[in-house]
Amino acid sequence: MKTLLRYPLSVLFYLCFGTVLVFFHCVQWIALNGFGYQAHKVSVDVLNYFILRCLNILGTRISYTLEAPLPKTKGVIFVANHQSTFDIPPLIWCLRKYHAKFVSKKELGRGIPSVSFNLRHGGSVLIDRKNPKKALKKIEDFGKKVAKNHHSVIIFPEGTRSRDGKMQPFRKAGLVTLLKSMPEATLVPISIENSWHFAVHNYFPMPVGNQLRFTFHAGIQNNPEQIDQLIDRIESTIKNKLEN
Repeated sequence: MKTLLRYPLSVLFYLCFGTVLVFFHCVQWIALNGFGYQAHKVSVDVLNYFILRCLNILGTRISYTLEAPLPKTKGVIFVANHQSTFDIPPLIWCLRKYHAKFVSKKELGRGIPSVSFNLRHGGSVLIDRKNPKKALKKIEDFGKKVAKNHHSVIIFPEGTRSRDGKMQPFRKAGLVTLLKSMPEATLVPISIENSWHFAVHNYFPMPVGNQLRFTFHAGIQNNPEQIDQLIDRIESTIKNKLEN
């Protein structure tokens, strides 16, 4: 039955998803230009709430597990594995109180309604992965700005999405730079499970009844003098959860 439902439900999902993106692209523009940062942030939060409702059309269920209470401060670096495009809306909605910004590749900064607008204007940083030196400088400046504003960061250190659910080794340079530029931040590893099912058929048809799980592990205080050990600890924490 699920196989039969995949195609019509996928079509319905994309009709709703596309409508939401186009509508909130306009809402974001009005909010930002008419009312400023806070109004724009609220529009992004509501956008991602409706994206989650679109996923419900597919019978997608989303669960969040906290191994320890999340830090009360906003200066947090959330470090997650990356499995699909749909890792992101549940994180934005769940972490909306943290004003979380993204380290993203520059290609996503154009051509995608709502998404590209938010990446360009919402405080995230867009980097050119073909120019590592410039990218690291942008991440350094970004980290300092985020820390100054008491915002937070979501970063996917694998550098690309896993297509089979198996975590790829971290590309550490960007994360190292971010940790050095936010020395007082708390680090929270996040394990994301089952999101890769969305991308199995290149996002069409979409899976029906997928159980998307997010596990927030205990926070770790940043220590610029032990960055390599911290990154190894975060990487192993996420990987162990995915393999168990």
